[in-house]
Amino acid sequence: MSQYTIECLKKVSFFENLNDDELNILKSFSNIRSFSEGEILFYEKDQPKCLTLLTDGMLKIYKTDPKNNEIVLHTFAPFSLIAEMAVLEDMAYPASAAFLTDGKVLEIDFNKFKNEFLLNPSVTLNFFKSLSKKIKYLESVISLNIVLDSTARLAKYICENEQALNMKHKELAQHLHMTPETLSRMFKKLVTLGLVEKDTKGFRIKNRVGLEVLFE
Repeated sequence: MSQYTIECLKKVSFFENLNDDELNILKSFSNIRSFSEGEILFYEKDQPKCLTLLTDGMLKIYKTDPKNNEIVLHTFAPFSLIAEMAVLEDMAYPASAAFLTDGKVLEIDFNKFKNEFLLNPSVTLNFFKSLSKKIKYLESVISLNIVLDSTARLAKYICENEQALNMKHKELAQHLHMTPETLSRMFKKLVTLGLVEKDTKGFRIKNRVGLEVLFE
């Protein structure tokens, strides 16, 4: 497990400039945890105690509305830092996290990390680059769900994430914050308009320019 921890740390841009001695220091206060599909990593309002690096599996960040519907905010793949803003600001998690598959995380004691590494300019710069990317992503989520109607939202999402056409409808509906029934109606509408078409494998884009007109 010790070598696995080192290999995981080397794959994170934050730590790419650390030498072997520094990686071993970081490893000394890091811990690997394994999770099963559906298992919760943390709940909204839990208090974080460590930096969390997703090393295996897929993880969703979500909130629950007053009707107990899940609203998926983001899906993470390896090797991503999870909720580092909450850790940095010493604030409760603003949303919950659950595994979509079996997976693993590497947990790093934040107080020790702060004392040992946040004075390292390259680590600090990469830390804030990560935060900046997530702020930009949040801005796009807000724009997608407040500015655009359901049809335009679906059109924009599949244009920017064509692999989403291979997702299960329930999962894609969660990403777009709509019901599976609404999603099905939107797909039928796009098929009728000749913008997407259905084949034996699912849907595929037929007229990208026409889709872009819907949201631009």
